[in-house]
Formats: sequence, structure tokens, C-alpha cells
Amino acid sequence: MVFSSYLLGRLSSVRGAVRPVRGSRTGLPSCLCTTPLQLRKASSFVGRFSSPITWRSMCVMLLAGGGVVWYVRNLRREKEAAAEKERTRSAGKASIGGPFSLVDHHGNPKTDKDFLGQWLLIYFGFTFCPDICPDEMEKLSLVVSTLDKIPTLPKVQPLFITVDCERDSPSVVKNYLKDFHPRFLGLTGTPEQIKAVAKAYRIYYSAGPKAEDHNDYLVDHSIIQYLVGPTGEFQEYFTKKRTAGEVASAVTNIMLRHKGKQKKQ
Repeated sequence: MVFSSYLLGRLSSVRGAVRPVRGSRTGLPSCLCTTPLQLRKASSFVGRFSSPITWRSMCVMLLAGGGVVWYVRNLRREKEAAAEKERTRSAGKASIGGPFSLVDHHGNPKTDKDFLGQWLLIYFGFTFCPDICPDEMEKLSLVVSTLDKIPTLPKVQPLFITVDCERDSPSVVKNYLKDFHPRFLGLTGTPEQIKAVAKAYRIYYSAGPKAEDHNDYLVDHSIIQYLVGPTGEFQEYFTKKRTAGEVASAVTNIMLRHKGKQKKQ
């Protein structure tokens, strides 16, 4: 009762304080004289400026935003992988090896295309080498024999390429290879041909001072073995420090990975 009397008193004071506005029969401000039609119009007007965001639209925006982020990150990863592949190509595999034209120890011409489809282990040396070349050739023979014992692996073709074509004729190379793995194939050629293949495989060689008979001299050269894949692409190199067991294990792993990739394709 007290609250009702207070409310009626306040209302009376408001009516007395507000001047009648033209068009208003009640004496209240026209802004307060709203009909149901005016209320609907007002609600429609306010609705135009209300937020259109709903839970559904928010989910769609989040999904769309996530898709854009994933696409950008994936694109960046692909670009980084391509750049890394290009760096590897320019600095490693693609910069070692290439076409060559030589003569084997049987006197038959041989090019790099004759060995496509085969795995190659290549060693550069010379037949008059007193100790290092025979040791490396024996090591390479042991590697090939070890790989031959693994039935799941294809046969590896070992190649001996001379860096001393002046003395290493086909017949001399043929006689030299008798002491090593029977599948060894020796290659020689003209000075220009040897220079070209050595350059392709980044092999350094230089003949030392010659004696009076011009047949007694040593050749300083890189001591390295190369593994080349069936497509003619360089796969790996092995220095003098690597043992036969280490080389055989590395070659096995590379060949198995290559075989796995072929199955996936």
C-alpha cells in the first residue's frame, strides 16, 4: 500500500511537470505514446542493427579460418621442402657423375648408358699404384662379395676407371683385374675422355715427375668410391676410412630404401 501510494504520487508529479505535446491527448511526451504498430516498427528498425553472429556462423568462420591457416602452412612446408631439395641437388647428388664415353678392358666402347638399370660401385685409380689402389680394390671386392650373399639385393657392377691412360691400356687393365673380383670391369680411354669423366665425378689426379724412361712415375689422385643407382644418379660416396663392412652396410640400406620407394610407386 505504501509503495502504491508512492508510485501514484510520482506519476502525478511527472504529469504535472510535462507539458502536453501537440498530437498527444494524454499530456505525456509523444516519445512515450507508442502504439502496438509503432512498437513493431521500432523492433524492426532495431533488428536491422542487431548482431548477425550466431553459433552456426561462428563455427563456419572458425572452420574457414582453420582451413586457410592449414593451407598457408602446408604451402610453406612444400616451398621449404622444394628449396631444401634444390639445395641438395645443386650441392650434392646432381653435381656428381654424368655421361662418359670410354673403352673397357676387352677393347669394347662403353658409355654411361650401357650401365643404366644397374647399381655401380666405381673406383678411380691406376694399375701401377704400389699400395693404396690394390688395398682399395681388395676392399671393394670384399664389399661386392658381401652384397652378393644377400639374395634380396640386385647384383652390383664394380667399375675400375684409370686415371693413367698413358700406361693403362685395355690389355694392361685386363691383366691387373685378375687379382680382384671377377665381375670387375676396367675402363680406360684417351686423355680427353679420362679428363672428362674425372671432372664429372670430381676426381683430382696429377702425374708426378717422370723418370728417364718416362714409364716410372706415380699419379696423385682422389681416393674415393662412388655408388651410382640404376638411373645413373649418384647415391653415395665412401672414403678410404670406411671399412668394407661399413660400405656394404651403407650400400645395403640405400638399395633397400630404393626398393621400398619403387614398391610404393
